Amino acid sequence: MTDPEMRARVPNRRRWYHQLYVWVLAGMALGAATGLLAPELGRSMEVLGDTFVSLLTMLLGPIVFCMVVGGIATVANLRQVGKVALRSIVYFEVITTIALVFGLTVVNLVRPGDGMGVDAGSLKVSSEVAEHAHAGQSLKWTEYFTQLVPDNIVGSFAEGAVLQVLFFAVLFGIALAVIGEPARPVARGVESLSRVLFTIVRLVTYAAPVGVFGAMAYTTGSFGTATIGALFKLIGTFYATSVLFVVVVFGSVLLLVGLNPLRTLWYFRSEILLALGASSSEVAIPGIVRKLENVGVSKGTAGVSVSAGYSFNLDGTCIYLTLSTMFIAQALGIHLSFGEQLLLLAVMLLSSKGTAGVTGGGFVMLTTTVSSLSLIPVSGVMLVFGVDRFMSECRAVVNALGNAVAGLVIARWQGETTAADMTAIMSGHREGLVTEDQGQGAERPDSVPPSPVAVRSGT
Repeated sequence: MTDPEMRARVPNRRRWYHQLYVWVLAGMALGAATGLLAPELGRSMEVLGDTFVSLLTMLLGPIVFCMVVGGIATVANLRQVGKVALRSIVYFEVITTIALVFGLTVVNLVRPGDGMGVDAGSLKVSSEVAEHAHAGQSLKWTEYFTQLVPDNIVGSFAEGAVLQVLFFAVLFGIALAVIGEPARPVARGVESLSRVLFTIVRLVTYAAPVGVFGAMAYTTGSFGTATIGALFKLIGTFYATSVLFVVVVFGSVLLLVGLNPLRTLWYFRSEILLALGASSSEVAIPGIVRKLENVGVSKGTAGVSVSAGYSFNLDGTCIYLTLSTMFIAQALGIHLSFGEQLLLLAVMLLSSKGTAGVTGGGFVMLTTTVSSLSLIPVSGVMLVFGVDRFMSECRAVVNALGNAVAGLVIARWQGETTAADMTAIMSGHREGLVTEDQGQGAERPDSVPPSPVAVRSGT
């Protein structure tokens, strides 16, 4: 094979200093250093992170709507959409249950809260925690289902309620498919709007290093190393458990569908880094969907599985819930029997999915779990409130990665592509399926910036 032929077959690679993830890493490092060396300056950088988050949050609802409607409208057989949804739910329930059991097992073995001897009566609930507690306690079990249906779809778009927008988008897409040919202009309009939105996302994404710098500077400037040291064992246990979960569970799942875990992690590295820097798993929604489509996952499968995953497949949050809840009980000297722990586990299976549209994210989920039963005083959540921000970054990464893996697994389950084709595209030996002509950026593993849509929940 001649050199020109080789150059034609192998995609061009950008120099390392042209890669967005390199600049994101630099922004994270510089932000952490700024916060530690000049705390007041670091705290003042919060505006950069907040502005970046706001720039991207405005796109969340429309992007979810367009990608789900566009995916369903292109499916000739609606039964296929039902299969994707059913298989996604089955997969989500299995993996999140494993995550909860995983975290519960580790926290019982390591017992990071033992010996603290904290008196529950000495814990004063701050106004911010009280607000989160009220949000969690106000959720009745029926609201886990009623919050799925929006009272006002315009309001759902404005608030970025992903689950409600997803519900409306599925109905809208099914309606387009049922109407058929007369609705084709509407479907083409949605597709065109999707291209415009992804172009906006691609442009805004180039500000990611600045936004990540501001978020990291504020975090380290506000909490510093002293706060981390106070509960270092809990944080270390959580990070170690999350890494172990990714290696054992995600690694096993990827091997079962014929994919190399390390290559898959590298393929989604930009999304992982932005989730870490922005402390939000939702930063990766558009980027993950685009990269899934690039390796052969259909629009319908990518849109439905990933969007639903951000409400039903929060693996990092599940690990966080079990570790934090049991840490609080251990710190307060409360012994929970095996039966009581199983009861907490059952509540977590529900609470980890029921607060998708509630401000406060993972911490609200924790408060909901603690307050739903009388086993642990609600004031105990104050023990982890100070370091929740540090743990939110790790759970955001696991959540984002979990939904990327879910999209790959569901696609393989559907028989939409082969492991060999996915591997060839991920490794850069073959061009991907998403091009600039589709308005979503040239999707190459080493050159494509992620497309974040961020919220500060860390869920």
